Amino acid sequence: MRLNAKILHVTVVLFLLFLVAGPIQSAAAGPYTSREITEWQMKFGAANDPQQGWLDVDARKGIPELPPGLSAAWTRIALPPLDYSSPALYVDTLYALHVKVYLEERLVFEGDRPYIKDNYSLLIPLSTKDRGKTIYIWTETLQDRIGIKDKVLVGEHRVLMKEFMKHGLIDIVLGSAFIFVAIVLFVCAFYLTREYFSIAVSLAIVIASTGILSITYSPFIYTFYSGLGPVSIILLDLGLLSLLPSLTFLFEKIFGSGKFAVIRRFRKFQVVYSAFCLSWLMINSLSGNTFVEFYYFISTTIVGYILIAQFILLIACVIIYAARRNKDAIIFAVGFGAAALTGVCELLWYYARNGNYDLYLWKWGLVVFIMSLIVIVGRRLALSHQQVVKYSRELELFNNELQRSEKMEIISELAASVAHEVRNPLQVTRGFLQLLSGKTNGGDKKYMMMALSELDRASNIITDFLTFAKPEFEQTSILNLQEEFNHIKSILLPLCHLNGGDMELNVADNLWVKGSSSKFKQAFINMIKNSIEAFGEEGNIDLTAYRKGDHVFIHIRDNGEGMDPQVLSRLGEPYFSNKTKGTGLGLMVTFRIIEAMQGEVRFLSTKGAGTESITILPLADAPEADSRSI
Repeated sequence: MRLNAKILHVTVVLFLLFLVAGPIQSAAAGPYTSREITEWQMKFGAANDPQQGWLDVDARKGIPELPPGLSAAWTRIALPPLDYSSPALYVDTLYALHVKVYLEERLVFEGDRPYIKDNYSLLIPLSTKDRGKTIYIWTETLQDRIGIKDKVLVGEHRVLMKEFMKHGLIDIVLGSAFIFVAIVLFVCAFYLTREYFSIAVSLAIVIASTGILSITYSPFIYTFYSGLGPVSIILLDLGLLSLLPSLTFLFEKIFGSGKFAVIRRFRKFQVVYSAFCLSWLMINSLSGNTFVEFYYFISTTIVGYILIAQFILLIACVIIYAARRNKDAIIFAVGFGAAALTGVCELLWYYARNGNYDLYLWKWGLVVFIMSLIVIVGRRLALSHQQVVKYSRELELFNNELQRSEKMEIISELAASVAHEVRNPLQVTRGFLQLLSGKTNGGDKKYMMMALSELDRASNIITDFLTFAKPEFEQTSILNLQEEFNHIKSILLPLCHLNGGDMELNVADNLWVKGSSSKFKQAFINMIKNSIEAFGEEGNIDLTAYRKGDHVFIHIRDNGEGMDPQVLSRLGEPYFSNKTKGTGLGLMVTFRIIEAMQGEVRFLSTKGAGTESITILPLADAPEADSRSI
């Protein structure tokens, strides 16, 4: 059993560092000078005469090893001069399960623990008359260590009382903080989605279990609340047995099940084994510790080997994920590595002191590890929030595009059902009016010409409707952009000059697109006419075309009046126009033509600073020399 206890301590600290906690080292006894006693004598065995067979002990060299077959020892300490008003003797750490303290022949303290927790802290009040007397300490244990761990202090009772009260208190504070954080996290988990609820709850269990381990292993509990010792031992086992599967489950939720689902299978095994140990914990408690040795074996020795396997498995997975530049794995490795490094260093010092050392720095490495887990979960929540925002924006764009498509579909159906029926009567009416205009003189002819002009405008509107109804091209060609834009410039340059502006072309050579020449011209004439109509006193239009990858980019930039963001967002809507006499059909036609050419149009504009349109079209292969038609 003593060997098993050492195996438990070594494996837990080395591989997960969650079980072993020890007292905080005592500082100097306040502003008052305390006298240190570093040498005394020990005698092993339970002989009736404590005056025989004494060994000299130097606390700076560690406590002597317990001889085989013995479980008890005497320690005697000669008291120095007691130059204090209320003297006391303080032993920071004494290893034993059963302790008796005698001042000469008078028994001044006795403690007996029916559970395996061998860390005592003693404060023995003295009198100024006790100067030069001898204190005898009888100790008995089932462990591998016995006796006073470090130096003994003699000083003022009220000053040493502060050190006595603080012994192991930091473990209680830290453990309570862990439990508080776990409770807050558990409550917050109910406001998360199902996926993150399980992650938050498992992290809360990991933190709470760590807090329980810190509290239940603290010497503070066993020094000041010794009657709670058996309950603390049970809570310690419960904390450890719940920590192991919850940590593996948290790792699985963050990084996945691993190859061949090894993480998930190991987690299921831990759940089953923890349930098995809890069952035997119940059986042993109800039977009055009848099966204590068997329970100690399955909950200590076997669990130690499971901790080793868990450590190796998690570290191997973390190394694999970190090599793939997984940021969560890197954060996990930093936190886990800090805890492991602290534990290994303390373990080396433990062996260097021949067991005369209590591991307590591990808890600060554990704080770093817990923080790394919180950072990982927080980072996952932040990324999830960003993803939700991104999806919301995309959904809004898709919704706007759907609404626009529905509007276009309505216009297409309207155009298909009305255009043909309306165009024929208009053509007949125009023909008769044209005949009458030839026989009309004077002021009536002026009105005839106005009527013909309005009929032509109505015909153009119907043509635009037909473009929506049937945007596909009956015949497509490979178009040379330089030639097309030179033709467009020759058509619109007089109108540009008439409005006090100019137009400049900068079109690269060998730019080819597939489409209908007439439809292409119609689309860009509409956009350029809009720029001309937005001119101020000195207008200018820059048209630039170039190749970028497998696409052609066409920029039309003017220095006109520009548009507000509200107007810019509505361009292309049915019957919306920022011009007084516009119908909005021109840009609608333009969008439909560009879409039919598998392209897209974007507009950038600032009020008072002009507008820029960016048209992106697929680049086509240059035609063969004999023909461009396909």
